[in-house]
Amino acid sequence: DPFSRGFVDILAAEQTPSSHQWYQGTADAVRQTFRYLQNHRADKILILSGDQLYQMDYRNLMRAHEDNNAELTIGTIPVNALDATGFGIMKTDDSGMIESFIEKPTQDQLPGWESEVPDEMKAQGKVYLASMGIYVFNKETLWNLINDNPEALDFGKEIIPKAITSKMRVASYKYTGYWTDIGTIRSFYDANLELAEPLPQFDLYATGKKIFTRPRLLPPTKMFGTTTDRSLIAEGCVIEAESIFHSIVGIRSRIGPKSVVKESIVMGNDFYPSIEELNESNPDMPARGIGAGCHIERAIVDKNARIGNNVRIVGGDHLENTRNEGYSIVDGIVVVEKNGVIRDGTVI
Repeated sequence: DPFSRGFVDILAAEQTPSSHQWYQGTADAVRQTFRYLQNHRADKILILSGDQLYQMDYRNLMRAHEDNNAELTIGTIPVNALDATGFGIMKTDDSGMIESFIEKPTQDQLPGWESEVPDEMKAQGKVYLASMGIYVFNKETLWNLINDNPEALDFGKEIIPKAITSKMRVASYKYTGYWTDIGTIRSFYDANLELAEPLPQFDLYATGKKIFTRPRLLPPTKMFGTTTDRSLIAEGCVIEAESIFHSIVGIRSRIGPKSVVKESIVMGNDFYPSIEELNESNPDMPARGIGAGCHIERAIVDKNARIGNNVRIVGGDHLENTRNEGYSIVDGIVVVEKNGVIRDGTVI
């Protein structure tokens, strides 16, 4: 950014002379990359999870951290008793400082772990504060925690409980907006398809909500004789499908004539198939995209997948988890792999 000291950098997982192992957990990943942060003047470190969907103004989080004079602030969200068993649950005092922590409690352990939450959350039974996996550390605090506990590999399971039991000033930042974990195939599938609902909880169209992405400067999508309902279609697609129902279709997708896409996520392509590729009839190596006469239902089609003509893919809860060449089945959802090839006439 030429107008500030801000920047974005991508740090890939690595092995170095001082560390011969790949990242063993969230805390270990930060420990191994901390040297990149030491030369920067920032005295606060914001740590986020990459497998969550939410809209949060981090400026409010940072302000709360400073106002509480905290060494560590944890983003928390109210959840009900059923969901609480899948999270680390915090207990706060009247000032919002975290007094105690329990990792994934059983239903029998929940009584007594209720916290003060807004009345709207109470009415929904959401009285337990769950960790969102969002942390603000003072830089020195983070350095001391990860180096004084060299065997600790995970923030949620090891570093955070250590900070709380060490009587550090650990604050809770209560977030009451939309938030969901998308770290599993099923949760990723459900969260994406909910975006195509008339009034989704996560609203992409709300005034003042910004989406930051890389501009691709693609042409508008072309559609020929296709019936669509409750679907999101990205730019740059060429669609001749018969119908698309309750689905997400990604950039540069190609869907052939007389095909049906239902309750599916099509991730699209990194580049368009060539004219030669489209004109060549090769049942063993179809062109990128979805061919003619296909039926795709309850599926995730990853990027650059090649699905031939007259292919039938129908997921369902009756299907067992399995892994095959070019595709997998997880929680009843058929996942066609990135660059996967599904030949003409295949039935899944």
